[in-house]
Amino acid sequence: MRPKHMAIAESLCGPYNKIMVKGREIEEKLRALRGGRLLFLPHAIQQMTRPERMISRQEVRNVVEQGEVIEDYAGDVRGHSCLMLGFGTDRRPIHVVCAPKSEYLAIITAYLPNPDEWSGGYRVRKKP
Repeated sequence: MRPKHMAIAESLCGPYNKIMVKGREIEEKLRALRGGRLLFLPHAIQQMTRPERMISRQEVRNVVEQGEVIEDYAGDVRGHSCLMLGFGTDRRPIHVVCAPKSEYLAIITAYLPNPDEWSGGYRVRKKP
C-alpha cells in the first residue's frame, strides 16, 4: 500500500499525489492548448501595460507554455482557472492567471509578483 504523500505520477510541475488530481486536470487542459490561441481579457491588457510592468504577449505565452501551475482555482465562478509562474525577459518572475476554454486559453491577468507577498521562489503566498 502506497503512503498518501508518496508521488504517484509526474506532472509538468513535478510529482503530484492523489490530493492534487484537480491540478493534474488543469495541466492536461493547458497542455492540449499549448501553441494555440490566447485571448487577452481587458483586465490582463490593463495590468500588462502598466509602465512599471510592461509584460509582453510573448512573455505571457512563455509562461503558459513553459511555466508551472502554482495554484488551481477549480471552483472559480468564471470557470476552472489557475495561477502560473514563469520567467520573462532577464528572468524576471511573472504570474499569469489563465482559464482554458474549448478553443483558446483566456488570459485573465498577468503581473510581476511582489517579493514581500511570495516565498519559495514566488510559488507560495506568505501568510498575512
